[in-house]
This record gives sequence, structure tokens and C-alpha cells, in this order.
Amino acid sequence: MDKIAVLIPCYNEEKTIEKVVRDFRKVLPEAVIYVYDNNSTDQTASLAEAAGAVVRKEYQQGKGNVIRRMFREIDAEAYLMVDGDDTYPAESAREMVDYVLERHADMVVGDRLSSTYFTENRRPFHNSGNSMVRYFINHLFHSDIRDIMTGYRAFSYLFVKSFPVLSGGFEIETEMTIHAVHKKMQVENVIIQYRDRPEGSVSKLDTYSDGMKVLGTIFKLYTNYKPLNFFLIIGLLLFLISAVLFAPVLTAYFKTGLVERFPTLIVSGIGALAALLSVFVGILLSTMDIRNRQVFEAQLVQIQDRFAEKLEKTL
Repeated sequence: MDKIAVLIPCYNEEKTIEKVVRDFRKVLPEAVIYVYDNNSTDQTASLAEAAGAVVRKEYQQGKGNVIRRMFREIDAEAYLMVDGDDTYPAESAREMVDYVLERHADMVVGDRLSSTYFTENRRPFHNSGNSMVRYFINHLFHSDIRDIMTGYRAFSYLFVKSFPVLSGGFEIETEMTIHAVHKKMQVENVIIQYRDRPEGSVSKLDTYSDGMKVLGTIFKLYTNYKPLNFFLIIGLLLFLISAVLFAPVLTAYFKTGLVERFPTLIVSGIGALAALLSVFVGILLSTMDIRNRQVFEAQLVQIQDRFAEKLEKTL
């Protein structure tokens, strides 16, 4: 088992990967630097290996797929994940790792948005997108995560081995954040100094298509993790529509003693039944979610025991 594992997912980062590996080897000399090459067509893999990294391959395209492979294969007391584009400072690595090793944090977020991100980043839609995603998640999940989309994070063994990677692409950061918040894991924020990509280095993130995937991930995870809230909202909307349709039927009945709009009355009744059904579905799924949390907590104990065994063998 490694003391510290630095995880660098890479796709065509030959202009920066050598510097990134050397910077993190200098700051964390006891760490093992892992570069996972995701079908690069340039010299990323050979340059990373020459700089002293352990290079492995992931042939299934997408950042989420790379991270799934990393988390499965590597055992460490603390993990540090960083992009290979040289936008994140190695100088913050020690502080982030110490939160895991000394303060038992499960996830440490490298917070770009509280420092230089909005001035350094030359892609304005990325700026607004990051702010919007942060607002949605913090309000929907009642959290205080300062940077949702950052690729610079530290993790505990407990987090890595209990996190089910479902996303295949860049929405993986959103998934990590929501998982940590929902499972009440200890999350810390560390302000970092962000710098934009150097000249000639191209971002693989598509502002619009990947942005829509991120919003879709938030919606999907909100329905999974907060089913009662979600279906109560649906039920309330259906009830309001039903009430609006029923109001003129009821008014006419009081005036004439007759029900003159039977189709409207039927639609209103169906809407009210659907609203009631939505509430019951939310209650049922919420009960299942509570049960899943209980099972998850039991799994954490098992993972902690395995960690203690592996750590003892290492010592």
C-alpha cells in the first residue's frame, strides 16, 4: 500500500505532463505518481514515464472511466487527484494530503473559485457554468462546497473504495461531490491558486455538451438521493394543476347545482390521484434510501477493517 498516491488522468497532455509529474514529485517525494493514459495520440505516456511516473492505460474513453480504473487498482493511505494540464499548483498538495492523513477528511476540494479562477480562466461560459452548478448543488443538498467542478482533490481510502463511479465523462466531479455530501462524509475546502492552460494546450471539456451532461447528472442524482423532496415537488405541481382545473367546475356547481364540465372534472380527479400517488412514491423511495444508507454504513466498517489489515501488512 502506498503512503500517498498522486492520480493523473491524461489525454493528449504532452505539452504539460512532464512538468506536472516533476512538480508533484518535488512537493511529495514520498508519493507514487500514477499517470493513466486514456488513448492519447501524442507523447503523453512516454514523457510521463521519463519524468518518473508509473504509467498505465485505460482504453475506455472518458475521465470517469479512467478514475474508475484508478480507484479499483490503487491502494493508498491518501490519494491526490489532479489534471495533467498544469492548471493546478503542486504547492497546495501537501496541505490537501495532510487533511486526509492527519484530520481524517474523506474528500478535500481544491477551491479555485475563491481565488484566481475567474480572472485566469479565458472561457467565460465555463465561469458562469461553474457558478451555476455550485449554486444548484449547495442549495439542493444543503452543503457548502466551494468548487464543484474542480479536478484537484484529495481522498481517503474510505472514500475511494466506497465510491460507486457511474459517470463516464467530466460529470464525475459532480458525482463525487454529491456522493460525499449525501453520505455525510467529512469534506474540507482548500483555496488554491488556479492558472489557465499554457499556450498550445487545449481543453477537452466542451462547454455546452458537457455542461448539459453535468446538469443531467445533478437532476438524476437529486431524484436518487432526495426522492421524497423530488416527488413532493411533482405532487404539489400536479395538485395545483388539478385545483386550477377543478375551481371553475366547483364554482359552476354552487351557482347552478349542476356539473356541466365532466371532462374537466375527470382530468382534475386524475391529476389529484396522480399527486397523491407521487407523494406515496416519494415516501416509499425515501424509506428505501434510508435502508441503503444503513447498508452503506455497514460497508464502511468493512472497508475500514480491510484498510487496517493492509496498513498493518505494509508496516
